[in-house]
Amino acid sequence: MREFLDYIKGKDYKPGSLTLGETIAIATQLNWRVSEVILAEAAVAQAMTIREVREAVLRAFDHNLAATQLGLEQGQSFLLGKVPQELAQNSFSHRLVEDNFLNKVLVYTLAAQVGNHSCGLQPCAGTGDSCTYAGLMRALKEVVQDRGQLAEIAAVMLKVGTLFRAGKKTTGCNMEGFGAGAAATAAALVEWRKGSPAMMEKAMVLALSPTIGNPCTPRVMVAGLCATHIGGGVLIGNLAANLALHTTIPVTVPVDVMLTMAAAVHQVSAETIVPVVNRYMKAFFKTNQAVESFISQTVRQAEQAAVEKAIAAAESEAHVLAERANSIVQPFGEAVVGGSSQAVGSPTNTGRIAHFLASGEITGVKIELYAELFARRGINVPGILMGAVLGAGTENSEAYAEVLSLVESRKISVTIQQAAEPQMQRVTVYATGCTGMVEALNRGGARLCLKQALPSVGQAREVAQKLGIVLVD
Repeated sequence: MREFLDYIKGKDYKPGSLTLGETIAIATQLNWRVSEVILAEAAVAQAMTIREVREAVLRAFDHNLAATQLGLEQGQSFLLGKVPQELAQNSFSHRLVEDNFLNKVLVYTLAAQVGNHSCGLQPCAGTGDSCTYAGLMRALKEVVQDRGQLAEIAAVMLKVGTLFRAGKKTTGCNMEGFGAGAAATAAALVEWRKGSPAMMEKAMVLALSPTIGNPCTPRVMVAGLCATHIGGGVLIGNLAANLALHTTIPVTVPVDVMLTMAAAVHQVSAETIVPVVNRYMKAFFKTNQAVESFISQTVRQAEQAAVEKAIAAAESEAHVLAERANSIVQPFGEAVVGGSSQAVGSPTNTGRIAHFLASGEITGVKIELYAELFARRGINVPGILMGAVLGAGTENSEAYAEVLSLVESRKISVTIQQAAEPQMQRVTVYATGCTGMVEALNRGGARLCLKQALPSVGQAREVAQKLGIVLVD
């Protein structure tokens, strides 16, 4: 404890308010485990001994572990039915995954949700992530015999959870069962498996990434869906922990940046994504007829009409998707170098069409990209230039690697600007004979939506057809 106090003295660190990044940094500098820093921070902030903190951390799980047991034995949920009891039968013979420990974490996590709907859980960021924490804790108790070590792992889990609790301001599984659950699982598993502080930071960042902006599609009202949210958090957390522990995977984003981004996107998701989710999911909300009796018939009829309209619209949209889908015998587009068919493939094909619209010696290229593509110019500009200057296809890795040097040696002027219009990608190829220009909207799968072109849109469509470039509406 003295070493901890001496180190933070005179620094901007405030015990009780350490960020995850600061916690990782202190552990690295002191050559401590992350759990040691977390316990020391709590001891200083709460005027407790380390032993008292350990015991308090373990006691914090008492109610939720009892609810988990109820869900495992006899509880029933309108979302999950009796799934945990079915999975626990015959010594867990019906397995979700082959790994025994991970399988139990998943079953216990689902049991916690059933317990939540039977007797309630104490929420952290929400009740969703509390399911994950309870499920992981229940499984750990069966394999970690040392009470002190168990408290250390739990402390790491709760440090992550409490920061998500602070960041969660509205609805969204990205800051709860899915996002918080994934990050806390990753951190706890790295701690248990004796990983370094740097490994833990990597694991949390990797775990958070796929959960950003994810809404609560079940809305706590639609049967079944919650299972893959809270269970998915466990699986992603385990994957992230193992990647950090067993590989040298490069991760450059600090965990504090990832967490604060998650919190910011979370609010945007609630405002923009959740209303769309509700429109599609409302038809499947569980209703309570006793409650519905208090609602006027006019309101209920209007809601039912809206539901029927939404289902009909969804079915119509599904047919549109089916009509546009490739045959399974030709499912894929051309290979795309650079790592992204959207960020590289689509603008590269825009440049490639412009190349074949131009004539004569190429003297310059002007690239205009909307904000997201402009920010990702490090990977897409080489692709755009190989398309615009060489007419090279998206799969040409040799041209992708050499085009910047080639442009310099040929003294071709290059201008790169940010476009104001969303999804816009505009490539102009200046040449001694005729200038070629293509203005298009970015689409995934190396496709594009053609808007304008020089000499003409008709010629651009002909070029795209000859090159096999897919144009969409």
